[in-house]
Amino acid sequence: MSILPLGPLQSQCQDQSNNAISSWAYQWSSPPPWCGSRAIRISRPKGACKRRQAVISQAASVEALPALADGRGSTAIQVLRGARDRANDMQAEAKAMARAANASVYTPELVSNKYRSRPIKVLRRTLEILIGVGSFALKLVLDQSNGQLDQNKRIRAADLRKICTKLGPTFVKIGQGLSTRPDLCPPEYLEELSQLQDALPTFPDAEAFSCIEKELGLPLDSIYSSISPSPIAAASLGQVYKAQLKYSGQVVAVKVQRPGIEEAIGLDFYLLRGLGFLINKYVDIISSDVVALIDEFARRVYQELNYVQEGQNARRFKKLYADKQDVLVPDIFWDYTSGKVLTMEWVDGVKLNEQAAIERQGLKVLDLVNTGIQCSLRQLLEYGYFHADPHPGNLLATPEGKLAFLDFGMMSETPEEARYAIIGHVVHMVNRDYEAMARDYYALDFLSPDVDVSPIVPALRNFFDDALNSTVSELNFKTIVDGLGAVLYQYPFNVPAYYALILRSLTVLEGLALYADPNFKVLAASYPYFAKRLLTDPNPYLRDALIELLFKDGRFRWNRLENLLVQGRKDRDFSAKDALQPVLKLLLAPDGEELRILVIKEAVRVTEAVILGTVIDTYNSIPNPMRTLIVSGNTAGPLMMSDTEQENMIKLRDQVFRIWRLLRSSENFDPALLQPILQVLQEPEARSFGGRVIGGITQRLAARLLQQVLRAPPTVPASTL
Repeated sequence: MSILPLGPLQSQCQDQSNNAISSWAYQWSSPPPWCGSRAIRISRPKGACKRRQAVISQAASVEALPALADGRGSTAIQVLRGARDRANDMQAEAKAMARAANASVYTPELVSNKYRSRPIKVLRRTLEILIGVGSFALKLVLDQSNGQLDQNKRIRAADLRKICTKLGPTFVKIGQGLSTRPDLCPPEYLEELSQLQDALPTFPDAEAFSCIEKELGLPLDSIYSSISPSPIAAASLGQVYKAQLKYSGQVVAVKVQRPGIEEAIGLDFYLLRGLGFLINKYVDIISSDVVALIDEFARRVYQELNYVQEGQNARRFKKLYADKQDVLVPDIFWDYTSGKVLTMEWVDGVKLNEQAAIERQGLKVLDLVNTGIQCSLRQLLEYGYFHADPHPGNLLATPEGKLAFLDFGMMSETPEEARYAIIGHVVHMVNRDYEAMARDYYALDFLSPDVDVSPIVPALRNFFDDALNSTVSELNFKTIVDGLGAVLYQYPFNVPAYYALILRSLTVLEGLALYADPNFKVLAASYPYFAKRLLTDPNPYLRDALIELLFKDGRFRWNRLENLLVQGRKDRDFSAKDALQPVLKLLLAPDGEELRILVIKEAVRVTEAVILGTVIDTYNSIPNPMRTLIVSGNTAGPLMMSDTEQENMIKLRDQVFRIWRLLRSSENFDPALLQPILQVLQEPEARSFGGRVIGGITQRLAARLLQQVLRAPPTVPASTL
C-alpha cells in the first residue's frame, strides 16, 4: 500500500501508510528470534486515534486510484505517487534537521574557550591519559628486559584494548585504526583491538530509550512494535538496537548516542591540539601542520555526533555508489531520526574480517575486498566523496554476496583537480617521469606554487628506481606510502587533510585483504580501474596522461596500449566504444597537430608492417624450390631486410592484431560503434589527416620497392653496395 502524506510528528496518532492502520492492533504472540526471550513487546496505545477515519478515508481514495485508470493513466499515477513520496521524504528530512538544529559544530575557539577555564579538569584528564599509556609502555619495557615480549603478547594486547576502552572514544578510534593493520600489529593485538569496532561496553538501556523518546518527541510504544531489550552492537559513539517500526513492520537499526560523549571528545581534542602545537614548534622532522590535521579530524568526529548529518551522508553515498549490484547502502527513516537518534534499514551480514563465517556462506573475502577497492576508487577518483572510516565493523558481507557499507558519520571529499592529479601521478610513476611527479604535488596541494621542485626529483628517483624494479602491480600500498613519507619529511610539504583520510581508507582496505591473503596488493587490484579511466575518460588532463604513457621519443608503445586494454577489460564498466571515440576526437581536434604528426608516423609504420608481414608469411608458406625461382636465388628472401628487422615487423603486426582482437572481444563491442567514427572522418580535418597517412604509406612502400629493384645481384658482396 502507498505511503500517505502524514508524518508521525504531526500528531502522536498520525501514521504514514495504510499498513499503519492495522499495525495499531498488531502484537507478536511470541517474541521475534532476534529479540531473545526478554524481548520488549509494545502494546497498543489506549484509545483510538482521533484521525483514524480520516486516514482510512484517504487510504481508500488512494487505493481506488488504480481502478480508475489503465494504460497511460496507470503510469501517470505511479509518477504522481513517486513525486508524492519524494515530497514526503523531503518534508520528513526537513523535520529531522529541525530536531538537530542545536547540534554542536567543532571550532578550535569554542573548545579552547570551554576548557581553558577548567585547569583542574584538564590536568585530571592529562594524568589519566599519561597513567594509562605510561603503564602500558612500562609493561612492554619490563617484558623486553625479561625476555617475555613474545610470551606476553596476548596479555599486553588485552591490556591495550582495556586502556583504549577506559580512556574513551578518542582512543577507541585510534585502536580501531590499529586493528586493521596487520603490518603494524601482531595477530594477538589485531584480534583484541578488533573488539573495539562494535563490542565496547554499553550504557544503560533505560538511558537509551529515554533518549529516543526525548529526541523524537514520541513514546516508545508509538514508534516500535518491538525493540531488542539490549544493544545488538556498541561502538565508540553510540550503541545499536534492532527494532520493528509500528507503522510499516519494517525491521530497522536504531543507533542511540552515548550520553556525555561530546564533553569527553572535546576535552581530548583540546589536549591533542596542545600536543600538536608542541610538535609544530619543536619537532622539525614533521613538516605538516599537525594542529590543522587534528582540527580536520575533530571536525569529522563532531560531524559524527550529528546523526541527521550522518543520514544525509548515507543518502548521498547511496545515490552515488549503490547503483552497482554488489554494493548495498541502507536507507534512512527520517521520521525517526534526530541529532542523537538514527533509524536506518536493518542489514543482515558478517563483518569483513570474519573470514570463516564468510566462507561458510559460500563467499570469498577477496571478492568482497575487491568490490570495496573498486567502490573506494570510484569514491576517491570519480565523485570525490568517500567513506573515511571503513573498518571491518562498518563493512558487512551480506548472504547475497553484496558488500554493505555502514556508519556514514566520517566522510570526506577529494578536490576535483586532485582526483585527476592522482591518476596522472600513477602514470608518471609508471613512466618514471620524476620531474612530472614532482610537479604533480602542486595540483595535489602538497606544495605552494613558489616552491622549487627540482631538489625533490633526485629523492623521488632514488626511492622509485628501487621500488619499481618489480612491476607496479606487485608494489604494496604501504611500501609506496612509507617511501613517499620519507620524501615528504625531507622537504617543505604540507599534507592536506583529505590526503591523510585517503591513506587511512586505502590502508584499512589493504589491511582487510591481508587477513585473507598476505600477498594481496592494492595496486594490483586497482590497476584495471586506472587503465579503464585512462582509456575512456575524455577529461583533457587524463587524455594528456594517456598520450604521455603511450608515446615516448616520438614512437608509439604498443605494448603499453595492449597492457592497458588487458587490464582495462578486467573492469566491469570498461567499454570499447568509450575507449575509441574520445581518442579520435582528440586526434582530430584543432590543437592536435603535434599528436597527428606522431600518429601519422605510427600509422605508416603499422600499415607497412601489416603489408610486408603478410608478404613475408606468404613467402614462407611457399615450398623451397619455388622460393628460389621467385627471388632469383637471393638467400636474403623477397625483401631487402635483415632477419631482426623482419622479426620486429612481424612482432609489431601481431601486436596490433592482438589489440584489435582485444577490442572486438570486449563484452559490449559492436561494429556499429565505428559508424560515428566514419561520420567524423568525413570532416575536413579528418580527410586531410587520412590523405597524409595514405601519402606516407605510399612513399614508404615506394621506397621499399625501389630498394628491391635496385638491390645488388646475389653474387655481389654486400660490402660493395
